[in-house]
Amino acid sequence: MSTEIITEIFGYLASLCMIFGYLPQAVMTIRTRDTDGIAMPTFIMLGLGSVFFVINGLLWGNIPLVITNVITTVCSVIIFVIKIKNDHRKSG
Repeated sequence: MSTEIITEIFGYLASLCMIFGYLPQAVMTIRTRDTDGIAMPTFIMLGLGSVFFVINGLLWGNIPLVITNVITTVCSVIIFVIKIKNDHRKSG
């Protein structure tokens, strides 16, 4: 197998891991609205990392990288919004 094919396989595996890593948390947060166990600084950094990977993927023309990180960015934004609403409700 060529290096290019191996690199592509690992790229797709990384994409699947990222999506299936974020998606369950987003689904559970949407369903339960429970955000007590979510550390905001960590989620902000992960979300920003996804945004930067979208930009990186666009600059390199790497569509799988873009698609993966658009999905993880959307998941991060959903969780972030629910977390902000919950924290605001608790403090008010």
